[in-house]
Amino acid sequence: MKVSPKSKIGTTFNLSLCWWTVCLAVSCLSGTGSASAQVNFEEAPINYNKATPDNAISRVQKKLDAGELKLAFDREERRGYLPAVLEALKIPISSQILVFSKTSLQVKRIDPLSPRALYYNDDLYLGFVQGGSVLEVSASDPQLGTVFYTLSQFETSRPKFVRKTFECTQCHAGSMTQGVPGHIMRSVYPGPDGMPVFREGTYRSDQSSPFEERWGGWYVSGTHGKMRHMGNLIFRQGDNSRNLNRDKGANADDLERWFDTDPYMTPYSDIVSLMVLEHQAKMHNLITRAQFEGRITERDSRVMNKMLERKAAFQSDSTKRRYESSAKRLVDYMLFVDELQLEDRIEGLSGFQTEFPQAGPRDSKGRSLRDFDLERRLFKYPCSYLIYSDSFEALPKPVLEVVYRQLWEVLTGKNQSKEFAHLSAEDRRAILEILIETRKGLPDYWKL
Repeated sequence: MKVSPKSKIGTTFNLSLCWWTVCLAVSCLSGTGSASAQVNFEEAPINYNKATPDNAISRVQKKLDAGELKLAFDREERRGYLPAVLEALKIPISSQILVFSKTSLQVKRIDPLSPRALYYNDDLYLGFVQGGSVLEVSASDPQLGTVFYTLSQFETSRPKFVRKTFECTQCHAGSMTQGVPGHIMRSVYPGPDGMPVFREGTYRSDQSSPFEERWGGWYVSGTHGKMRHMGNLIFRQGDNSRNLNRDKGANADDLERWFDTDPYMTPYSDIVSLMVLEHQAKMHNLITRAQFEGRITERDSRVMNKMLERKAAFQSDSTKRRYESSAKRLVDYMLFVDELQLEDRIEGLSGFQTEFPQAGPRDSKGRSLRDFDLERRLFKYPCSYLIYSDSFEALPKPVLEVVYRQLWEVLTGKNQSKEFAHLSAEDRRAILEILIETRKGLPDYWKL
């Protein structure tokens, strides 16, 4: 027998993730100039709103339109197209995480007793709300960055992923998403109904965030020893953000004490999945930022070279600095500069911890960039697995060349800057060897 709704609402508070299928990021669009300033992506050469997407969702839609793919509709469990879409898009159920703060599109149906479920793989993010009218989906598009879609949860013979533009980018394309269409993990203090208590402030969550500031507004299943986070908690009248009792939400192996988990694909909101998502969401944003900046820099360089009657391939010092800046921001993050050092062992419960490493390439020694550490840091070999993604490979050639050079300088020890002090000689050598064996298209000098 399930516990009553009244008894399932605990005391305290929590955090939330910002993005189309996660949490709503309310941010202002700003001018160009800083690392997180708004990029002019609505005009040439990006043409974000007008360009035709080419990503996993657009390709699946072509199969649906041609009758090559059918999506079963789940009436019995009242999940609509969710199970079929997860299967078609190859999104693992073990990635499920649950957020109960009212920070997304279908806010009226989200609360601590009815959290929103999120699922993802390397290229896609999907949000499901009980009784919701749509599935919320976003795809990492190699040319356009994050592209947003909805899929109606009403049964039809012709399911269609509908692209969303201005409705999403008005919030999901500002300083919190690196100035491009993207995602952000966000921390809020949710009240008993899930509404954020904004007067208490908010946090952004990525791989560098203090553990104690993570996951308010989220359910968190799994163990983390003596470390404490803000998940599984509700902020109630009389609570104070300065003396929050985080013990009440710690090391949770059963979420049933807070809500009925039966309507969901699994009973978990996996802590390891949450940590991987923190890395991946921002990494995708930075790849998009480098993509857009690179293409804009190429355009500007061509214009100036023509005006000054220089060779088309000429790169001025200003152009070189722009490529260097775009690449460095990306390289720093993908090598986990400023990553939080863990103080205790992390263990998930959903199977994600075992399933995730199996998806990536391995070198002749059996090593993969997807291998977890979970005692000192997230990954055993701290270099982002998204280096294998189509979006990374599609970076403009001048940017990609600088990224590879900067990576090589760090991994070979030529660059001994203090920001890379977290990488031991053994770390650098292992990452270098893994990439040489598993990453196609590396410059020749990597292999000398």
